[in-house]
Amino acid sequence: MRVLITGAAGQVGSELANRAGVHAISVDRQQLDITDAVAVLQLIQMHKPAVVINAAAYTAVDQAEQDQDRAFAVNRDGPHHLAVACRTLGIPLLHLSTDYVFDGCKTTPYLESDPAAPLGVYARSKWEGEQQIRLHHPEHLILRVSWVFGTRGSNFAKTILRLARERPELRVIADQRGCPTEAGAIAGALLAIAKQHIDGGSVTWGTYHYTGAPETTWYGFANEIVEQAVLLGMIEKKPIIHPITTSEYPLPAPRPANSLLDCTQAERVLGLIRQDWRLGLQDVLKNLTSKQT
Repeated sequence: MRVLITGAAGQVGSELANRAGVHAISVDRQQLDITDAVAVLQLIQMHKPAVVINAAAYTAVDQAEQDQDRAFAVNRDGPHHLAVACRTLGIPLLHLSTDYVFDGCKTTPYLESDPAAPLGVYARSKWEGEQQIRLHHPEHLILRVSWVFGTRGSNFAKTILRLARERPELRVIADQRGCPTEAGAIAGALLAIAKQHIDGGSVTWGTYHYTGAPETTWYGFANEIVEQAVLLGMIEKKPIIHPITTSEYPLPAPRPANSLLDCTQAERVLGLIRQDWRLGLQDVLKNLTSKQT
């Protein structure tokens, strides 16, 4: 599969690289800085992929509040350079975005057509990255995902697992709703779309939502993590987990209270089937267990 994958060292990028096969070109930040417009064009010209998948992003949500220039350089300017280069060379661009483009004030799952209202620097930078792609390249597909977890990088599942080994009690936010999404499921969805295009099928370009199911809270997610970890022998005893409110755990960057995304369009138009995140979590924990042995 002649696919160029950026951000190949990240959560989703590493899964893309592992699944894409020997014909894919996978580059990390050291091999391609997407904030460098000349480097982006030169690399894509050199490899001439059939599809570019951008999994590169600045994802340190709280740090972004103090590192605004870097966040916008990676999340806004990088997609701009990729979109311009891909349009110039006639190559479709697949791009990952986030539930954080919404403010979470809606009580039902967000549709792709709902107006964006990003709350923090990270959220604004991702939204402006989306806008750059829409402005500069008609053959694009933006996939908004939420609550991503996997075996690579930093994520909520790995943090809870670490804390459960260190502490007898945990306090976890219970008034934010969302759908955890396993990185491998996202990679599979993106590669399925890329393959459809490469095989000559018709892809309806645009913006789509794709998350795991069912919905939960961070508190519910944490409970499932530790319960599975106990069953797998990763921790000896489940800690007591106390539900708390967002106001009891202030962070530099605001989070949407409702991160639910309506995935009907991705299912109907793209044929993407949502996966049960609890099964994905089981796979991730088993992989983490095997790496420790």
